[in-house]
Amino acid sequence: MKRSSGPRKTANLSASINHQLNEYALAASAAGVALLALAPPAEAKIIYTPAHVTVVFGQPVPMDLNHDGIVDFYLNIAGGSGWAWLSACQYWSRDGYGSVLCSFMRGTNAIWALESRGRRPARYARALRYGQKIQPGEKFAQKIVTLGSLYVGNSTGWYGLWFNGGRGVKNRYLGLMFKIKGRHHFGWARVTVTTTSNDFTATLTGYAYETVPGKGIVAGQTQGADDGEQPDAALSAPTPEPTLGALAMGAPGLSIWRRKELEVPGK
Repeated sequence: MKRSSGPRKTANLSASINHQLNEYALAASAAGVALLALAPPAEAKIIYTPAHVTVVFGQPVPMDLNHDGIVDFYLNIAGGSGWAWLSACQYWSRDGYGSVLCSFMRGTNAIWALESRGRRPARYARALRYGQKIQPGEKFAQKIVTLGSLYVGNSTGWYGLWFNGGRGVKNRYLGLMFKIKGRHHFGWARVTVTTTSNDFTATLTGYAYETVPGKGIVAGQTQGADDGEQPDAALSAPTPEPTLGALAMGAPGLSIWRRKELEVPGK
């Protein structure tokens, strides 16, 4: 068959077909914009540091949550005149007698605490249970925060949730808030307090923080998404119908089209 070497004639489409094609083009553009808007946010990641360190009187135990070489919090045992207390702070120093004292010195880090109604010190830390949420809006103190205090004299007095009336606690959590490059992050420290008739020991057994600024963390969470978050909707969503708009999406649209072609009715 002899092929014509002349120019091909241009097909004139009807007004209704032109209108439909324009609608498909607009739909495809909208789909593309929607996909861009649904780009996933920065992935949340938990940095967990296991530990098993006993806090010794006068020897503060450091916690560098993000491993940048800067200590974010200390656990410390101090005391005097019949008193002994377990505290948490951002900094520490020695007084004129060589005792170690906790302080924040106008630091930026803070600990979830409650106002004390009893004797000194002024603030006691919350003793969080596994699964409690540590998040913005809670009462974080930037002063010396005491987990518990013990007085031994004519009688023995136990103060603070962590000392639990002389019974101690196992695997409770400190709620932590600290700054990385000027932005707040949330974390936790897991501590066990063991008591005797007139003494106590404290053991740090791990700590963690959330890498996304301003995002809360669950006490005890060491990896993955927060408890209670919904699974990815894309995993359970039905396959969309193939359209010209889907094809205009490029590779994602083609994959939709091909998946639909491969589906076998009745299966």
